Amino acid sequence: MPGRIHPLRSAVALALALSGGVACAAPPENLDARVEQVIHDIGIPGMAVTIVEDGKVVHAKGYGVRRLGSPEPVDADTIFPTGSTGKAITTAALAVLVDEGKIGWDDKVTDHLPGFQMYDPWVTREMTIRDLLVHRSGLGLGAGDLMFVPRSSLSRAETVRRLRYIKPATSFRSGYAYDNVLYVVAGQLIEAVSGKTWEQFVRERVLRPAGMNVSTTDDASRFATANRVQPHARMDGGMRGVGTQEVLDERRSLGSNAAPAGGVSSSAHDMGRWLSIQLAHGALPEGGRLFSEESSEQMWTPQVLMPIHGYPGPLAATTPQFSAYALGWDVRDYRGVKVIEHGGAVFGVQTMVVLIPEKNIGFSLQINSEDGVALRGLQYELLDHYLDAPKHDWVSDFAAFRAGNVDKAKAALREAKVDAKPSRPSLTPAQYAGRYSDPWYGPIDITADKGRMRIDFKQTPDMAGTLSHWQYDTFKVAWDDRSLEPAYVTFNLGAEGKVERVTMKPVSPLADFSYDYQDLLFTPVTAK
Repeated sequence: MPGRIHPLRSAVALALALSGGVACAAPPENLDARVEQVIHDIGIPGMAVTIVEDGKVVHAKGYGVRRLGSPEPVDADTIFPTGSTGKAITTAALAVLVDEGKIGWDDKVTDHLPGFQMYDPWVTREMTIRDLLVHRSGLGLGAGDLMFVPRSSLSRAETVRRLRYIKPATSFRSGYAYDNVLYVVAGQLIEAVSGKTWEQFVRERVLRPAGMNVSTTDDASRFATANRVQPHARMDGGMRGVGTQEVLDERRSLGSNAAPAGGVSSSAHDMGRWLSIQLAHGALPEGGRLFSEESSEQMWTPQVLMPIHGYPGPLAATTPQFSAYALGWDVRDYRGVKVIEHGGAVFGVQTMVVLIPEKNIGFSLQINSEDGVALRGLQYELLDHYLDAPKHDWVSDFAAFRAGNVDKAKAALREAKVDAKPSRPSLTPAQYAGRYSDPWYGPIDITADKGRMRIDFKQTPDMAGTLSHWQYDTFKVAWDDRSLEPAYVTFNLGAEGKVERVTMKPVSPLADFSYDYQDLLFTPVTAK
């Protein structure tokens, strides 16, 4: 039981003290009450919290409900989609292949995927497996995400093939820009080397050997599990993330082609197994190894510096002195201690995983909503607890910071509406209509019926909406699915007065970066 004196734990504590380390404390005494207060105050339907100390799970518990309006509680076996925290799972799958001698971290990707191509032939030749994992490819932030956000009909192989059409934003290995699409390549590489799909390989060679027995890698298995959360979001307050909490359609989520970037679902109990194995550098609690200590060292070794954007005012203490990306993990400092962490979000669900190797402590926080201020706040409250720092209400500070950003975004939307110029479109609706295509996304259809214009993203199921005039030749799309981010659609005319290209950008200043509308460039498709 947490807090109970154990002879072996006492011996470990003594050894740590003699070596200059600090013995692990028990979880906060008021942890249950604090979590209950946070989910009540923030308005989160449900949460799961896991804490591991000295290789032992000392806390794994659910709070709240799986779905608003339903009584079923979240417990320690309730599964949550874990989003980008699954990048470390894909990295572990690659580590298994590295340990078997089937691949090397610095192998060229084309050694194992001969058809792989980036936009630049030189980058294609030089790209290594390590490069796939560390966000230094030269692609822009979230480039290509619309191939699987919010969902997709594309296969994983076709998604990888289309990478060759995405223009880089910077030179190769010159800096950090978070992407998901190269983890899709990593998943395809695992299949090419192992002969098994990413889903099969991760399930059989990572999750089950790790003892993560309720975790899933595919939607079919997740939907077949009764004890799962439903996603929630706020959508009626003028922009996504503001307003009343609503239940989302769980089947309208991230495309399965992107599962290697964030398709694992897991529970509090299973996260305890994962945290224990990570802290043990790949060793399994019962003996044996999931991956080697050498691979563990590779996973946690910083590879590329991440920009540091300091928080203002009360949050300044959370600004790190260094921040870097390793293989599927963020590495940074807090109060002089190195922290290994990663956040994850699938629309309507969020997760945070945190490791403090120096203290041999790890914890995870999962919620079935998009209220990330709770995750960030509780993360720092737990860090303070284990680093013997004074108690502080970080949840309230992050909530206030978020509220300030929302106020600024609302003001920007009001200004945009006021600044919109009274004007008329250059063409009739029928003259805008047609099929257009972007090299990496693919086709969209613009249709006109009785003066009503519609847009349909053909490879994103149910991503269709109505266009209303905004100003000049720019229209605003209101998607039929209210959970999708609205966008501006601008028709650019040539000298002959016909549409030559179509561009887009998000309406909301707080839109998720995965809605990379700004990277699209549609041109008319000539009928054959």
